[in-house]
Amino acid sequence: MKTARIIVALLLTASLPTVSLAAGEMKEGLWELTTSMELPGMPMKMPPQVAKHCYTREEVSDQKKVISRDKECTVTDFTTTGNKVTWKMTCTGKNAGTFSGETVFKADSYVSNMKMQTQGQNMTMKVNAKRLGNCK
Repeated sequence: MKTARIIVALLLTASLPTVSLAAGEMKEGLWELTTSMELPGMPMKMPPQVAKHCYTREEVSDQKKVISRDKECTVTDFTTTGNKVTWKMTCTGKNAGTFSGETVFKADSYVSNMKMQTQGQNMTMKVNAKRLGNCK
């Protein structure tokens, strides 16, 4: 039962855009995010989840809003070096845990890696994202 709750929490977390931005690198528009998760000790690998998100001009101008829009999360240690951003985040409430990650950007795509500690478990999440075009 505990494993099932962790998987549900992970899927909910994975459905949120959890990326960061290098200044001026990301364009607003419709993006496709493919999220893969690894949870040590799981008997089988979780299949990748694909989601689409329309990033607004406001979101891409405030990089911390792209990392998490969850009001129970606080982004800290946010550093930009070229096209790479690193960050840490602490969340309370139902998605309580600590997170750290980095994102590397190329034109209309990015790759983001995040390590999470939540509910006594360590997990790794990777997001491959690509811009599909303008939002409709």
